[in-house]
Amino acid sequence: MRHLTLCASALFLVAACAPATETDVRPYPPQTDAEGLVDSHFTDTYRSHLETLSSDEFEGRAPGTRGEELTIEYITDIFRELGVTSLTNEDYTQAVPLVRIAPSRVTDMALSHNGEESSLEYRTEMMGWTNRVVDSINVENSEMVFVGYGIVAPEFGWNDYEGLDVAGKTVVMFVNDPGYATQDPAVFNGNAMTYYGRWTYKFEEAARQGATGAIVIHEDGPAGYGWGVIAGGSPVRFTMKTENRNMHRAELEGWVNADAAEKLFANAGMSLEEAHELALSSDFTPVSLNTEVSMIVENEFSDLDTYNIVGMIEGSKYPEEHIIYMAHWDHMGVDPISGEIFNGAQDNATGTAGLLAMAEKFAAGEQPERSIVFAFVGAEERGLLGSAWYGENPLLPLEKTVAGINIDMLYAHGPVKDFVVVGWNNSDMQNFAEPHVIAQNRYLAPEGNPEAGIFYRSDHFSLAKQGVPVLYAKGGVDHFFEGPEYGQREVSDFLANRYHKVADKFNPEWDLRGIHQDLWVFFRVGNDLANSRVWPQWAEGNEFEALRLESEAQRN
Repeated sequence: MRHLTLCASALFLVAACAPATETDVRPYPPQTDAEGLVDSHFTDTYRSHLETLSSDEFEGRAPGTRGEELTIEYITDIFRELGVTSLTNEDYTQAVPLVRIAPSRVTDMALSHNGEESSLEYRTEMMGWTNRVVDSINVENSEMVFVGYGIVAPEFGWNDYEGLDVAGKTVVMFVNDPGYATQDPAVFNGNAMTYYGRWTYKFEEAARQGATGAIVIHEDGPAGYGWGVIAGGSPVRFTMKTENRNMHRAELEGWVNADAAEKLFANAGMSLEEAHELALSSDFTPVSLNTEVSMIVENEFSDLDTYNIVGMIEGSKYPEEHIIYMAHWDHMGVDPISGEIFNGAQDNATGTAGLLAMAEKFAAGEQPERSIVFAFVGAEERGLLGSAWYGENPLLPLEKTVAGINIDMLYAHGPVKDFVVVGWNNSDMQNFAEPHVIAQNRYLAPEGNPEAGIFYRSDHFSLAKQGVPVLYAKGGVDHFFEGPEYGQREVSDFLANRYHKVADKFNPEWDLRGIHQDLWVFFRVGNDLANSRVWPQWAEGNEFEALRLESEAQRN
């Protein structure tokens, strides 16, 4: 391990590095930096980055605003000062072309069954939209077909579409996957959601199958959130601009709630419960719901460019091989009605400041053998769009991407013992983190609600979809001094009262030692991989394993 010098040496946690709080007088557990180095400069610079990026001046860092311009200027000024290499232009930016789609008219979902007409009410019983960049879509008398979970997963021996031609049809399917339904660890990943359980996958697969429409059935448990999350949000959507104007997507996408699904299944002579049982049967075949659906969506749309900000510390021996650190710089901007600013201090100024700390640390140390890439991605709050654009338009070959490390929404309630890995045992990336976690007198822990599919809901997933093993982790709730109940209260309070609210503001009294713990681990993992010949792998049978093996063949 190289001798550590410079600011991020104090990613490394001693009481002297923390803000002046009551806990400072108590001895901190064993020193967390193996070299025993202390650098209080780090605490000051990290805190300064965090406070600046989440200040009112940055106007909530929304894409396409003055806040974005200030963020780009702030990060690129630091890159230039550090001598970080640009992979694009003098501004270190990669343009991400987006389209804003605002529905001007959405009809109720009209249903026809045996000559009888009925409807499902928009935003009460169903939500529907189109991601096609067109003025309008008009689905007329499309046959509705129940396709179980809407999954094609060869590694799990599962194909809900087998033998079915869905051209012109609207497919209806359950959210989540059979593992959650059975709670059997031998089925998919048991309670832990796989990518096949995500509604985004289900829309993608329906489009690949050639369906006209794709409707997911919402139930609170398997979805992980209530119907209000779907029906209560803004109907305005953002999508990446594609050459074919997203004509590869299904014409109609949407959700129905459980009560509406009961009505649909009744038309086929079964209940929602019976449909669940049928979807899990080994000989499942798709079932017509004896119902035709019609629906109109009219759109207004406009183009919007946002930006990823990407820099690199070039490797001395293997410059194309690289570890990529990722954090989203954007947040939700200014409320157009109240004028209040969504500062996004924890989400995700904490990660953006952390990525700057990584850049400062690597720039000041010995040149690594492999390259280190720092990707500040945009439009995460719009649907992981900046990272998705990078995943599909990488600035370095993805087969040469050693691994990814994502820093998103770190908690500022002090030092904690648990380092929570999202996507437990998905890959061997957590094994690279473990010795550095143990060196801090901490322990690895799995996420508490794997059924919610959090692994698929942050930017690292855009790399995972391309086969790149990733680490997404952060400090949990087991507070060194106050215990887990205190930590859980702090996290619950943030999620209930500040997450995606104007109250997510910088607090000068924050105890940043827990964040320093996590950054110490992130730096060490990247540094280890950058000075090795190791290529991390997905766990055997993981849904992304085949992609990694393909990239390995390309690399060799």
